[in-house]
Amino acid sequence: MEIKTLPPINVLYYSTETTLKDLGQYVFNVAKQLYTECCKTHILPTGPVYWVYYGADGNPDKVFTLEIALPVNHPPIASSLFKFKQLPAFKCIEAVHYGNWNELHTTYAQVVPALLAEGHTLSNCSREMYVNIDLTHPQNNITTLQIGVL
Repeated sequence: MEIKTLPPINVLYYSTETTLKDLGQYVFNVAKQLYTECCKTHILPTGPVYWVYYGADGNPDKVFTLEIALPVNHPPIASSLFKFKQLPAFKCIEAVHYGNWNELHTTYAQVVPALLAEGHTLSNCSREMYVNIDLTHPQNNITTLQIGVL
């Protein structure tokens, strides 16, 4: 598996404490608000929505920090519903998941053991980049997993 270091990304973002079993409440809702905020504040979205997981380990009941982030060209000029920051450079491996998000765990289940078998140590951060979101036909979703390594 190829280890990459991705460059920093400027984002508008929403942050919350949640669990894997409670993620459904954020699907589409926050992304829609982020895009709406960009229109209101004349900010250009420069990439797809990211979900950034800090401390998630696959346990559906474990509380972790979730940031839902949208890459943008600059900070808001006026006040915003969302915070702005730069996601730091990120050392990771990438894997693409095609299809329903209910099956994302199968891609993680293939990639994580292979990473560990190669002697890599996971960081406490992973990202999901939603390249194509199709809520009507979830089999058409394209999600890039970015699994952090040390």
